[in-house]
Amino acid sequence: MTKNALSPETVAPRTLLPVLAVAAATFLVVTSEMMPVGVLSPMAESLGVSTGLAGMSLTITGVIAAIVCTLAPVLARGVDRRTILAGFMLLLAAANAITALATSYAALAGARALLGVAMGMVWGLAAGLGARLSTGRGAALATTIIFSGVSLASVFGVPLGTLVADRFGWRTAFWALAVLGLATSALLLTLVPRLPAAGTASLAGVFGVLRNPGVSIGLSITGLVVFGHFTGYTYVRPVLEGGFGLPAVLIAAALLVYGLAGVVGNVWLGPIAVRDPKRGVLAAIGGVFLATTLLAAGVAASPAAAFLLLAIWGLGYGGVSVATQSWTASAEPARVEASSALWSGVFNASIALGSVTGGLALEAGGSGQVLWLAAGITALAAGLAALARPTRRPAGPRERLSACPSRRASARGRAGRSGGGCLPEPGHELGHEGVLRVGVSGERHQGGRREPVDGHEGDIGP
Repeated sequence: MTKNALSPETVAPRTLLPVLAVAAATFLVVTSEMMPVGVLSPMAESLGVSTGLAGMSLTITGVIAAIVCTLAPVLARGVDRRTILAGFMLLLAAANAITALATSYAALAGARALLGVAMGMVWGLAAGLGARLSTGRGAALATTIIFSGVSLASVFGVPLGTLVADRFGWRTAFWALAVLGLATSALLLTLVPRLPAAGTASLAGVFGVLRNPGVSIGLSITGLVVFGHFTGYTYVRPVLEGGFGLPAVLIAAALLVYGLAGVVGNVWLGPIAVRDPKRGVLAAIGGVFLATTLLAAGVAASPAAAFLLLAIWGLGYGGVSVATQSWTASAEPARVEASSALWSGVFNASIALGSVTGGLALEAGGSGQVLWLAAGITALAAGLAALARPTRRPAGPRERLSACPSRRASARGRAGRSGGGCLPEPGHELGHEGVLRVGVSGERHQGGRREPVDGHEGDIGP
């Protein structure tokens, strides 16, 4: 059978470029958010503030992003998702430009607040687009690719930004991010198809998914592991400088190793998490816990040990995003945009909480205390994941139908071609007269008849 948009085996070629464009957006928002990690010391010195206070600039971004993420489906309402993503990438570019121009902590705080708004809208909507840009197992792969932007931000974004900052000054790194924001906005408008809103969201509807235990547990695990990670990772530069004696150039290299391991973790743990969310989550948390514990203990206290432990940390954290999002989304497949918005909100709130907690611990007791605290919080996440069981509630006919942008779009059968449709999961049937039902076997069910899917991409209707 010719593979097409309904194939459960891969991301169709016609959807790959749009998926990559969305991945570029996630890459840039995470790079922008995390850049202070790599330039923390020179930025703090330039602005005349302590390292702990400079690190808390991530808290500002995280708090704003958490609020906006949660409200994203409501704020976006009926606006085309492509338009929203492109527009807020422009705001991200402006926020980075203001950061580059900042001469006081107040100016930096204002710029980071704007970044939080941009990041919140992009994260809140991008997290659920994999299932709209592809279908079946292709949707799982598309989601993994979109979240690979998070890992690639650690691989290329933060380390390269650190190198640029060490050579040309930390402000140059943020100017580069501003230019990339403009380019990514144009890329989204060029490559991503129209993505009409999947119905009209309400605040009650978004928070309504919390009644599903699988969603609420998935969000709790997400919150704890991200909280633990950023309690330690935000201040990894002071840890590497003080505890392991790494100079600036080796710190950039160590962060590169961390990021490369993160890509491996994303690619390795992503498919595992889609098939078995619990196994993926436990593997991811295990890597974070092991690395933070051994770093806190100062094992070997040498550059080689630091590189090895950061590789383990990156391997584990590289799978956290896709693993926890898969746990949450699989519990409520009919309302992925709502659960993804809450997941993004919890994720960013935990970044904020972790950065401020780590900053306070750093000021009070030094880098060792920061890492022990991070390890303890991560251990709580591991315990909750070990005791809990992810749930997979199949979507009912009404829910799946209401999740589509319109009945007419589905009935016309051009949803897959436009990128704006909402296809049922393999094995699910809409149960609505005149609308295609897709079976696991790649057959289509219509009017009581079973027909093999032909080779026409996106032609899924009568």
